[in-house]
Amino acid sequence: MHFNPRYSSLNSKLYHQQQPSPLRGAKAGHFNEALANELQWSDEDKANWVEICSGQKTFAKFTPLAMVYAGHQFGQWAGQLGDGRGLLIGQILNQHGQTIDLHLKGAGSTPYSRMGDGRAVLRSVIREYLAGHALNALGVASSHAVGFTTSTQGVQRETLELGAMLLRTSDCHIRFGHFEWINQYAPELLTEFTQKCIEWHYPEYLEAENPVLAFAEAVIERTAIMIAKWQLVGFAHGVMNTDNLNITGSTLDFGPYGFMERFRPNWINNHSDYQGRYTYQNQPSIGHWNLWTWLNNLIPLAKPEHKEQFKQDLATCLEQFEPIFLHHYGQGLCEKTGLPHFHKDSLDCSFAFLRILQTEQLDYTQSFIHLQNKEYKTLRDDCLDLRQFDAFLHQYQEIRKTQDTDELDRVMQSANPHYILRNHMAQKAIELAERGDFSEVERLFKLLNQPYLKQPDLETEQDTAPLPSDVPEISVSCSS
Repeated sequence: MHFNPRYSSLNSKLYHQQQPSPLRGAKAGHFNEALANELQWSDEDKANWVEICSGQKTFAKFTPLAMVYAGHQFGQWAGQLGDGRGLLIGQILNQHGQTIDLHLKGAGSTPYSRMGDGRAVLRSVIREYLAGHALNALGVASSHAVGFTTSTQGVQRETLELGAMLLRTSDCHIRFGHFEWINQYAPELLTEFTQKCIEWHYPEYLEAENPVLAFAEAVIERTAIMIAKWQLVGFAHGVMNTDNLNITGSTLDFGPYGFMERFRPNWINNHSDYQGRYTYQNQPSIGHWNLWTWLNNLIPLAKPEHKEQFKQDLATCLEQFEPIFLHHYGQGLCEKTGLPHFHKDSLDCSFAFLRILQTEQLDYTQSFIHLQNKEYKTLRDDCLDLRQFDAFLHQYQEIRKTQDTDELDRVMQSANPHYILRNHMAQKAIELAERGDFSEVERLFKLLNQPYLKQPDLETEQDTAPLPSDVPEISVSCSS
């Protein structure tokens, strides 16, 4: 590995250095060799992956540390938070010269654990491992993972579960909540910290007329694009607290997430979300709210005599969130439906299709595949309101007549995955893994690696359909 330690150069108030606490009887779970190669792991590193991914082996060039941050959770100020069960164990260069964090999850308690035990269970580790892999393959910026290990040590949750560790990677673990913590507890660090964030993650803006405003604009843009891509693949994060969004617009902190199956925009995929704050349909507005909260923490960077103007400038930056989101979502939706995004009626027609999916409770992913394959009869046969479908289909075909359909079809095929990580798919892999069988994790890892390619030799019937309507949905909570 080629180390590039950066975070430990910051003021020591921002972290606590400590070694991981390995679990008893660590055992191999699954290893992502392709990602290890991208991260320039040596043959020796790859041979020792179990020891690295279970906290038994650390590196002389980087002392592991837990970050401190704060945040708003479910819209309420939660005070000091931090890495309560994770440690940054390295920062290394990938094949492209980009610095990537190695973050070990489930590594034991830290000063920021609050009432937690600092552990992770196999169930949540597998869900995060597969979700990061799935989103990356879908083209959505996300954390990833080199591998995970299980153990013989039990961890108490609602029941006694197997303890596990995950070595996840991300281009950045600096969250909106870092700025909240600094403003609340160490405001003297804000200027230097912000400067380092720009230097490390947005160096192209160091020479801008106002680097902080350029930084803010870039974070807003990346966050808007990330959420637009979530909406397009039907991904619901489930817990969009300010400490769970980072400054590079890459998906972080998988907990009670879910991929949309039957199209219900108000679906609550986290049963701990009693108010439905983090439903699929609310994600754009919550992203905007989180950015507004974060931008308020940049205001102290202005000189007193310029504060009011700076506040207005930040507000102007935030005004760009909605048009950026709508542009990327609207264009992406037209690509999924196979319509030219520049046609005046394409977006209305695309939304008409979504209304059919919602009204008829059809599967989001497979309905787009049926449309892509021109299986109009299959879609129509699933509808009770035939007039609604026929009106859509007439408009749809009229719009497509105006363009080169071969090119529209090509774009459509690159926009519609055959496979998403449905909750029942992950659950089956978890249940087998808890009995020591990781074959289903391996099958799903391969299947989700090429989601836009039909893989009949690898898929099962359960991979392409939601559970029957009379089978209860798998309930997912923040407990992990």
